[in-house]
Amino acid sequence: MKTGTKIGFVVSIVVLTLFPVIFLLVSWLTGEWRFFWLSLAPTLSAGLTGLLVTLQVMKKEEKA
Repeated sequence: MKTGTKIGFVVSIVVLTLFPVIFLLVSWLTGEWRFFWLSLAPTLSAGLTGLLVTLQVMKKEEKA
């Protein structure tokens, strides 16, 4: 696995896990739960897109 692929994989995992946790904490501290609910769709779309692209590149690297 190349370095760029590793970085892409780590970044997508961080986006999928850390960002919702941050927004959950903000929502919990402020009591305004719209922060959390409105952050889920962009976080999932960005994280899953990055993850799917990274996994496709990893499969191509394995074949080569």
